[in-house]
Amino acid sequence: MTEKSVKRGFRISNIVIAVAVVLLLAFNAVYIVQEQEQAVVVTFGRASVVTTPGPHIKLPFIQNVTIVPMVINGLSIGYSGNGADESVYSESLMITSDYNFVNVDFFLEYKVSDPERYLFASANPESILRNLALSYIRDTIGLHGVDEIITTGKNEIQAEIKEKLTTRLEEEDIGLQLINITIQDAEPPTDAVKDAFKNVETAKQGKETAINTARKYESEQVPAARAQEDAILKEAEAQKEARINEAKGQVAVFEAMYQEYTKNPQMTRQRMYYEAMEDLLPNLKIVIDSEGGGATSKILPLEPLIDLGGQSTSQPSSSAPQSTAQPQTTQDSSNAADSSAQEEEGTTWR
Repeated sequence: MTEKSVKRGFRISNIVIAVAVVLLLAFNAVYIVQEQEQAVVVTFGRASVVTTPGPHIKLPFIQNVTIVPMVINGLSIGYSGNGADESVYSESLMITSDYNFVNVDFFLEYKVSDPERYLFASANPESILRNLALSYIRDTIGLHGVDEIITTGKNEIQAEIKEKLTTRLEEEDIGLQLINITIQDAEPPTDAVKDAFKNVETAKQGKETAINTARKYESEQVPAARAQEDAILKEAEAQKEARINEAKGQVAVFEAMYQEYTKNPQMTRQRMYYEAMEDLLPNLKIVIDSEGGGATSKILPLEPLIDLGGQSTSQPSSSAPQSTAQPQTTQDSSNAADSSAQEEEGTTWR
């Protein structure tokens, strides 16, 4: 091997080493932040957060970068949560305010709110979150009765636990934020009690159904009743107005009649008398005879005389004198009736 070939080999090896070093430095100098991720860059012990997605550059072997996912994570309490959903009785078995035992499973949703605090404020923030959640869950369950926990009080219990746990996480400042906590299942520890509570739940659901049905019926009937009420009130108002208008009309007629009466009282009284007789005896045919020059009118009931005359003509000739006398008697009686009627009329108007 000549000296020239040796130098060439050294030169090639140096080039390869230089390229390898450059590639290594380039690989360590570039990092990529994805969507819903943030990077924490540590430079000589001082941390800074990078939130912009995309490629970024760091100083190789001087700056350390940790990628923190910012997505929502889940935490199961009271059951395994690995697909088998086996109960973890050390977490789920609790005692209520009425000294009953109950199995309650929770599912907790959280996410990282501050990547720097999440990495450096505590060694294991998820473990702290679990312990705090167990503490406040047991504390809240102990304030409620078993019937309330299993049936109607779930929403209230969830809200209380969420409020307490959120406040405590803000105080601890471990970089985690509680999104939601829900009761997955709540049941008594024995099958017999479980069946009884299921029956209670069924009865309560039936009660709610009946109440909703009644409210629906109320919402349908009340508007109809109110509409009927409005119609009755409007009809009453219309009748009221009609009665008032009718009364006003009668008052106007009476006043007009009174005005006429003040002008000619005698004629008005006589006209009113005839109108009253017409109303009392609508089927009676009368003839008013004012002959004789006197001031007194004669009212002759002609219809009975005509009837009597017809009867007299239909009788045999042997009774003719009696028939002839009978109309005269009737005539006399009618004249007497006329005179008495005239006297009565004069007495009445006087």
